[in-house]
Amino acid sequence: MLKSFLKDLRESLFPLDYTCDLCGVETFGTNLCPDCAKTVILNDKATCPVCGRRTVHSEICVECKASLPRFKRAVSPLVYADGGEKLVKKFKDGNAYLKEYFATLIAEKLNGLPKPDCIVCVPATAKTVRERGYNQSLLLAKAISSKISAPVIRDAVIKVRDTSSQKSLSRKEREANLYGAFKVKKHSELKGKTVLLVDDILTTGSTANELTRVILNAGAKEVYLATAASVEYEPKLTVNEILTKIPF
Repeated sequence: MLKSFLKDLRESLFPLDYTCDLCGVETFGTNLCPDCAKTVILNDKATCPVCGRRTVHSEICVECKASLPRFKRAVSPLVYADGGEKLVKKFKDGNAYLKEYFATLIAEKLNGLPKPDCIVCVPATAKTVRERGYNQSLLLAKAISSKISAPVIRDAVIKVRDTSSQKSLSRKEREANLYGAFKVKKHSELKGKTVLLVDDILTTGSTANELTRVILNAGAKEVYLATAASVEYEPKLTVNEILTKIPF
């Protein structure tokens, strides 16, 4: 409770748009100062039309060709590197107000996609929520909801067990690690619906794939994915090398 109170107090004392979200200098109207804005890489150039990660050419990446994701399409406004990486880490480390910044960017990326009937966030275990003080994916989902007028189905999917770190696991091992970790609680609210699944970062898509599987099995029509940032697709890197870029 105290941790939650302190977070709310910090948000009220240092609200959005008064200082740069990275360096803290006064900006009075923008999220980033000119210098810090240069360090944030927007995901607005060539991307994979399926996973949405930044690529050299606007074509389906090799990973999606090898194993097409279960979700229809993913979007992310930022590349998880440099300033974008720092922003996501701040968001996960107590700076909950950043949800509005990310939600605004995500809402713009959702233009052109089918309007979702509802929004579902990537769930966290009670242990993770206690340690962090909140589920950042739920906060982001709520912020997106207010901008696109789609309801958040809270606890539609729950995480029923903790999973091991995925950094050193192969694709099959990651799938086995996640299988059975999530359970749909609200089947009737997902049945026949176009669902927007929300998370903070997209890496390999294993978590999103498993969540999409259980959501579709619950009767949903289709699933789209939105994240604040995604790791740039680098074909020369192995999956394990990509995963080492992400804090767990």
